[in-house]
Amino acid sequence: MSWFAALRDTARTGLTLDRALTDPKRAARGAVAVAVVLFPTLALGGVGLATSAAMGAFIAGAATFQRSFRPRASLAVAAGAGLGASTFLGYLAAGVTGLFPVLLAVWAFGAGLAWAIGPTAGVVAANTVSVMLIIVQLPVSALAAFGHGLVAALGGVVQAVVITLWPIGSWTAQRDALADTYAELADHARRLRQDPTAHLDPAPFMTARSAAALTPWQDRHRPAELRGLRGIAERVRPTLAALADPKVGAPEEGPERDRAREVLAASAEVMDALARAIRTGDPVRLPSSAPALTLVGSEDGPRLQGAARRAARRLGGLLRKAADTLDRSDEDTITTPVAGAGGALHRPSIGRMLPVALRTVRRQLHPRSAVFQHAVRLAAVVTLAYVLARLAGFHHGYWAPMTAAMVMRPDFAQTYSRGVARLAGTVVGVSVSTLVVQLAHPGQWVLAALAVLCIGGSYLAFRTGYALTTVGISSYVVFLLGLQAGNPLETAFERVGMTLLGGSVALLTYALFPTWQTARLGERLAEWLAAAGRYAAAVIACYEQPAQPRERTVRSALLDSREARAELIQAMQRADAEPGRHASGLAGVSRRQIDRARAAIGHLGRAALLLEAHLPAADADPVPGAAEYAEELRLATALAAGALLTGQPVEFGAVREAQARLEERLAQAPAGVQRDVVVAGTRLVGVALRDLERALRGSSEGR
Repeated sequence: MSWFAALRDTARTGLTLDRALTDPKRAARGAVAVAVVLFPTLALGGVGLATSAAMGAFIAGAATFQRSFRPRASLAVAAGAGLGASTFLGYLAAGVTGLFPVLLAVWAFGAGLAWAIGPTAGVVAANTVSVMLIIVQLPVSALAAFGHGLVAALGGVVQAVVITLWPIGSWTAQRDALADTYAELADHARRLRQDPTAHLDPAPFMTARSAAALTPWQDRHRPAELRGLRGIAERVRPTLAALADPKVGAPEEGPERDRAREVLAASAEVMDALARAIRTGDPVRLPSSAPALTLVGSEDGPRLQGAARRAARRLGGLLRKAADTLDRSDEDTITTPVAGAGGALHRPSIGRMLPVALRTVRRQLHPRSAVFQHAVRLAAVVTLAYVLARLAGFHHGYWAPMTAAMVMRPDFAQTYSRGVARLAGTVVGVSVSTLVVQLAHPGQWVLAALAVLCIGGSYLAFRTGYALTTVGISSYVVFLLGLQAGNPLETAFERVGMTLLGGSVALLTYALFPTWQTARLGERLAEWLAAAGRYAAAVIACYEQPAQPRERTVRSALLDSREARAELIQAMQRADAEPGRHASGLAGVSRRQIDRARAAIGHLGRAALLLEAHLPAADADPVPGAAEYAEELRLATALAAGALLTGQPVEFGAVREAQARLEERLAQAPAGVQRDVVVAGTRLVGVALRDLERALRGSSEGR
């Protein structure tokens, strides 16, 4: 993609507005919390403290709108603590000549590293940089600095108190995540009726698992129907694929295939009903087609046989179990935390997360890390914008580094789309709000009320678009700072100019010091290949040792494979928006070959999925040779992942030899469903590996 096309597309993305609004009640709650902080502080502490308190309440409220499944109150408190620390240190540094730019660079570098923890931490950390720049204007005493930091943190505490006293949709995010999983399963079942090899989108499952990780408080208070349904959905997923697949399920054509389609259609309607009940909290109402799930054993017409019959029975049992779970009465609610297998996924408190977060950040401290590069870039941009603004002699020069801090993101698409949206939104917001101040000359209390209205509108527009959100935020800041003395018109010109300066510095710096996702595709592909191989090996090994516990090993390998695939897809989507031509990170491998290799690894994962659907019971007969084959597969995929990164040919001759040995041993074993499933599944694995060899053959021959 050319630079012109990339800039055009990112600008269009940044200026696009959706017809969606944040929950009005939540937006109003956030604005009320800001008002609760702003008005008393203005009356008791004056303009300076009121500005610190209001900015703290605003950023803490914004943190609660980020995508997170933690209790919103804890997010507000954590954000408030960070804001208090940045404000206190900023005021202390402002009293020492030359120290504030150094602190700003160090703090911005730390804010960039916070992206290693997650997007929510990265966004909140960037906001603390902005608050430090807005609030810290003149040196004060250490005691006054402590006061400003305290009232900034107080804003977060007040947000948390208001959230606790005014709960709105406390479990909506968790319900939606779980309901989306069942809705995706229903759509998948319908697709399988026409295409037995249709792929399932794993994103809802990943989101649902994140939503299922609970703090101890959440685990004690969550609705009973949210307990256990995600595990059932994970077991339904491979069962659907096993029923539809012609290799290990119903035949490709004929009466049994028609019967399988009827069962899939009925299961889709049942899962739609489950999704509706989960989302709304209402009792589940099964459709009239639900009895069709029992057609597996009907006497009239053809019956499903063998592995297909077994998969259909398992599917019906799982869906009945899900419906029974939703029908639990309040008396069945478990009110104490559950530990161990089958219990809750415990999410540690924010305090206990600190050592984990520090270890995560420490692993990013090397030059090749994308997070480290972003941190260096953010520190350089914010400091450079600050110095340029000071050299230009602008009194309101903090708008330049503030804009740079809010624009910078770890990837090209987000940085440039947000940059355009930030520039446009700030110009509009500053112009309109300054015009209001210039024409109406409102008093302090009216300015404070206008600020609260603007921040409520900003909260309301979080889902509409960043440009419109920026209009509200810029107006909020203008009205807050309008409480202080100054010429509004002159100040407006300075703010617009500084916004353009900061945004230009940020965008130009990213162009000169980029982090291209295309260059990381090879690493992401190799990680997915190794993870998919571990998953397939873990599943196959279970067939030789059915009595040994294997659920945790298989589940862990599946999650690793799912996460690696998601990271590859995300990197490919970001790479598609990047300008110019960049190396893929694999010598001699084209983007087309990466796409074909990705499809082959997807087939490997699907073969493992089908085998997982037929995992034997603990008392089943073992399948001899399965563990040996699984170990060969795990080792071969790990070696192939290394070969991808080092430019060596990828080949799976050892796996084919292991396949031949396995089939020789199984030819002498008694016939059975488990043996047939292993043979069919490992042959599908072999096909996937041959496709992967073909996808990368041209690159290895050209080296």
